[in-house]
Amino acid sequence: MPRSNQPSRSSRGKPGHKSRPHPLSPSRGRARENRRPVGEARRSAGSLFARPELGKKKASDDIQNRAAPQGHRVQKILAAAGYGSRRECEELIATGRVEIDGKIVTELGVRADPAVQRIRVDGEALPKTRPVYLAVNKPKGYLCTHRDQQGRRRVIDLVPDRFGRVFPIGRLDQYSEGLILLTNDGAFAEQLAHPRFEVPKRYQVQVAGEVETDLPRRLQKGIHIAEGVVQADEVKIKSRHALSSVLEIVLREGKNREIRRMLARIGHKVLTLRRIAIGSVKLGSMAPGEYRLLTKQEVASLYSAGKAR
Repeated sequence: MPRSNQPSRSSRGKPGHKSRPHPLSPSRGRARENRRPVGEARRSAGSLFARPELGKKKASDDIQNRAAPQGHRVQKILAAAGYGSRRECEELIATGRVEIDGKIVTELGVRADPAVQRIRVDGEALPKTRPVYLAVNKPKGYLCTHRDQQGRRRVIDLVPDRFGRVFPIGRLDQYSEGLILLTNDGAFAEQLAHPRFEVPKRYQVQVAGEVETDLPRRLQKGIHIAEGVVQADEVKIKSRHALSSVLEIVLREGKNREIRRMLARIGHKVLTLRRIAIGSVKLGSMAPGEYRLLTKQEVASLYSAGKAR
């Protein structure tokens, strides 16, 4: 039987035997000097394993930035046109009620230029209006909403149609009264309504029963409700009687019916709740249902109050 020309396993590595160098053996070091590191080769080939270097932009990011259309995000344009806060305008987009140049858009990142593009909401073109800032003394029984299926009275019904489309900043519940601001400026509304800006809001509250002396301390320390711990920024006892007491409470962020729920937790039912100031804007002597335009100084003050935080 003819012998194989291949060396036996036992002869491999013995003196006189010439074996092939292993691909990774030092004998190939000279060739390896000219090879690029594996990671670099993978990155240049666009491998799935490639990772972008820290501190550097991806090429795709630059392409995306160059390709991004001019203008502003559509929700910002709608808010400035008086269709509500940014969040409310995002809902308009997501539900397919907005179209640009005849095409419905549902993505929140879309940009547009209202000067050269046709933007419509529910088939109607955006109104061209000047910014409007109103203070209203909301009576009891009115709702701070745009639509109500039951046909109940809304706070926006208290102002004339000549101001165009306006919406309330924040909310007062149906049974509360006092100062509410209306505007068609979405950026202004967002700054005042969002908790992170912490614009102070002052309330006059009449509660049932005689309150204890340590009530202000307890409200400022914090009360547990369903959403967590809430606390008042400032509390004063204005008057105390056997059947009822009057408090003045300042909040910097307001959850739904927060004051009523805080006081209920410590055994006091709210009889009346009236907001008397938002930042530097005061309710003053306005009668229930009355409104007035904010002054330029008041608008500037509210803007600065939010930015200062």
